[in-house]
Amino acid sequence: MSTGTPLAFTLGDAAGVGPELIAHLFAEGLPHPAVVYGDAGALRRACHALGLDSRLEVRSLEAPGAGTTGGVIGVLNRWNALPADLPWGLEDPRAGRGAYEYLCHAIDDALAGQVRALVTAPLHKGALHAAGIDFPGHTEILARRTGTADYAMMLANDELRVLLVTIHIALSRVPAALSQEAELRAIRLAQRACRQAGIERPRIAVAGLNPHAGEGGAFGDEEARHIAPAIATARAEGLDASGPWPGDTVFMRARQGEFDIVVAQYHDQGLIPVKYLGLDEGVNVTVGLPFIRTSVDHGTAFDIAGRGLASPASLRAAMRMALRMTGHATGLAPIRPG
Repeated sequence: MSTGTPLAFTLGDAAGVGPELIAHLFAEGLPHPAVVYGDAGALRRACHALGLDSRLEVRSLEAPGAGTTGGVIGVLNRWNALPADLPWGLEDPRAGRGAYEYLCHAIDDALAGQVRALVTAPLHKGALHAAGIDFPGHTEILARRTGTADYAMMLANDELRVLLVTIHIALSRVPAALSQEAELRAIRLAQRACRQAGIERPRIAVAGLNPHAGEGGAFGDEEARHIAPAIATARAEGLDASGPWPGDTVFMRARQGEFDIVVAQYHDQGLIPVKYLGLDEGVNVTVGLPFIRTSVDHGTAFDIAGRGLASPASLRAAMRMALRMTGHATGLAPIRPG
């Protein structure tokens, strides 16, 4: 991959805030050339809504090439053009199908080495399903399209990193989904994620599933059957893993610098602490893929789409993290290493 290989943004759901967030970043000026996988019309409409028509040109591309930066938004769309009257802020199967197609084409080009990393704007699960796309979100599409078996979702900001053992499943199904193998896979992926972030010997904390990490079996035995044995195996492999720690205090300890990353057992256990610290700087990273993928830590925000109210801070943070993780982060401050 050459130094001129562009970063790839995916538009996400065109009825949401993705187009205007991308327009904001290009108007600010990018630190690295980029290409947008999405709909040119949706981006032109976003530029108009933001009053950026005179500052930004939306230009259709046939291939990623060297990408663009600054005053030109280079757009690659291998699917149909969306209708000009696509409504803002409403679930629409056309926007859902488009978001899926843009993502798939970006994945294929990333696998081919034509783009440096993927930075994804939010898609809408309801619109995906309305379009007949039976995936719960980005992470599962990325894993299926790349043939990746061992992967995990990591959420990060300047204060906390959290990686999930289970992702988009009902809470009632979490205990049955846990195993020593799943725990060990997550711990290894946490190690990999931290190493990619420049931490040579990550300190990995593993949260328990049950209150007080099971309290010696009084509140559940998943810690003894699955989590503790996996931690022991990871330590035997040379990883600095510890726990299982009670979920009500481990995130605070990590935020205070005791750990570099927390392995959480289920979606809300891990995401609530990160999102409580603020959505603006949160970044979603899919760990385990053959390329780097980062994303915003918020949804399509249909309630404010097209009104110029959405902050590009999370998308900017996702872009900066993608550049750091691919070694093209000159001048960018690193996330606190713990």
